[in-house]
Amino acid sequence: MLNQKSDNALIMFVNLIGVGVAYGMLGISLWLSTDVPLSTKGFWAISVMLLTLALVNFVKYRFDDKMSEDRIRRIEDARNEKLLEDYVSEKG
Repeated sequence: MLNQKSDNALIMFVNLIGVGVAYGMLGISLWLSTDVPLSTKGFWAISVMLLTLALVNFVKYRFDDKMSEDRIRRIEDARNEKLLEDYVSEKG
């Protein structure tokens, strides 16, 4: 279990570096593009930031939904186990 946690941390760190590099390269390309007016560059930058915010929220809500399903499943499993225990103890 501990090993899985460290693997996830490493994967998240590599992805974070990748996102940072992608933002850096996007920023450099926007900064160095001479044919695009400043207002268009600003619009593109705002669009990228809002898209990032939307993706983070999407992933968070998907994760929360999955956690909720797991919690409900565990509660149902515990309830079924309790019902079986009660049934077996009544029979015996």
